[in-house]
Amino acid sequence: MKAFRGHRLGAVEDFAVEDRPVGAPQAGEILLRVEATALGFVDALVMRGLYQVRPPLPFVPGGEIVGRVEAVGDGVTGFAPGQRVASWQFGGGLAERAIVSAASSVAVPGALEAASASALILDFLTAYYGLFDRGGYRPGQSLLVTGASGGVGSAAVQLAHASGGIVVGLASGEAKMRHVAALGADLVLDYRDPDWRARLKDRHPAGVDRVFDPVGGPLFEACFRSLAKRGRHLVVGFASGDGIPKLPANLPLLKSGELAGVDARYLGESDPARVQTILEIIFGLAERKRISAVIDRTFALADAPAAFESLASATRIGKVVVTP
Repeated sequence: MKAFRGHRLGAVEDFAVEDRPVGAPQAGEILLRVEATALGFVDALVMRGLYQVRPPLPFVPGGEIVGRVEAVGDGVTGFAPGQRVASWQFGGGLAERAIVSAASSVAVPGALEAASASALILDFLTAYYGLFDRGGYRPGQSLLVTGASGGVGSAAVQLAHASGGIVVGLASGEAKMRHVAALGADLVLDYRDPDWRARLKDRHPAGVDRVFDPVGGPLFEACFRSLAKRGRHLVVGFASGDGIPKLPANLPLLKSGELAGVDARYLGESDPARVQTILEIIFGLAERKRISAVIDRTFALADAPAAFESLASATRIGKVVVTP
């Protein structure tokens, strides 16, 4: 089979499509004929060796995988050949075949296309886990989302809106702001506007109940200061690239506020059953058209280098998907 593989971590030029043998699933594993693999910010970091965990070599990127079951290993129940399955793991998806853990896999409803299902996996899992498991978010509460046009930010906007929340999105530029509004945000602010906090205060004078923050950087402290009393700031990531922000320790005291980390990778390692449950919920919401995948571009496996280059585009809105 063909796979986009690298024998060292680094630039995209260190990876290439090459032939490799198809393995057999072992106990607890499933062999998939890959139909679609979604890529995101983390995939580029892993490829370059900049993620906090380094994969074994040689490495095939892409962990948001959707495919058809071809074979199952010993002890696997609930999955049958021909069934469409989604799985999330550290890599292996940019290939014609992938072996995945049954414990990290869920069935995909027949109404969902493979590309759409793959684009839902990690961003919506992270957003759901952050909002409801770590954030205790409830209907009617106000939510401020940074990077609201990005993958995980737009997922948070959709999930909060679908649950009856009041959503404020931060984005930049008219196209991205229109996109966030179309996803269900009640108010969209341009974070480049020096008066964005004043506009937020006009709408929410007591502050917002929750901040969902995959961006960090210079927005971090300003967003925490925008919390209401007993609010909670969800630390999802640092996509700004401006380093790890710091917060004066008196601010949580003055706000009676909280910082909560959102680490989907830890959830996957510590509670794979919860990951399965959340993905089933997400796919159910998508099947009922309460939420939808946002895909910017789709690439063939042979064009995987171009897919990674597109991840860095400043105009990108939505996921990048590779389809063998």
